[in-house]
Amino acid sequence: MKLGDTVPNFTFDTDLRKDQSLHSYIGDNWLMLFSHPADFTPVCTTELAELVKLAPEFSMRHVEILAISIDSSETHRAWAKDINAVVKGCLSVGHHLPFEIIADTDRSICTELGMIDPDEVNSQGICLSARAVMLFGPDRKLKSKILYPATFGRNFVEILRMVDGVQLGSKAPVATPANWTSGKNVIAQPSLSQERVVEELCGGDPDKCKIVPLPSGKRYLRVIEGDAYLKS
Repeated sequence: MKLGDTVPNFTFDTDLRKDQSLHSYIGDNWLMLFSHPADFTPVCTTELAELVKLAPEFSMRHVEILAISIDSSETHRAWAKDINAVVKGCLSVGHHLPFEIIADTDRSICTELGMIDPDEVNSQGICLSARAVMLFGPDRKLKSKILYPATFGRNFVEILRMVDGVQLGSKAPVATPANWTSGKNVIAQPSLSQERVVEELCGGDPDKCKIVPLPSGKRYLRVIEGDAYLKS
């Protein structure tokens, strides 16, 4: 999928429920869909354990979470106990997670979304799903995506930063600089006139827009201080 594409309205089964519609699952929320190569694998287990811990952070941002792999619902449920054990540090745990895992046993969803890794195969020679992350908005359109190799675990703190930045850009005509984190200064989008920057992003206060002097003499790097742009 390309940025801006609408996600198909798949019907799917998870470890908890059957015959769900993806668009209904999203509702009025955002959706983070993330794939993993296989259940009962070390990197994937640490990733989902971390996501269990961070699930409240995604909920605060109105982001629904869906995991997906080519394993079955039964396998997902059994694996969930291992994930919870890693989180809680004990063996006496249940199989319920704060998110569901899609059982894409025929690989149809992962294939259509471009989540299959041709270089990662199981013992049967079947290509596995990659470590993909896709963020969809309430309009069902793809807003951002990240792709990791099978040997490299995802940084979910960085993924939360991605969510914050993408959601911020949907609320106001701003961009985020390198290494930005929530609450830090942002940058005015180049398409905005200086008059609009002051009025819409600075609450009418020109002192809240710092134009960085550059050797080119061009006035395109305009740093916005404060959060007036969220209140306009």
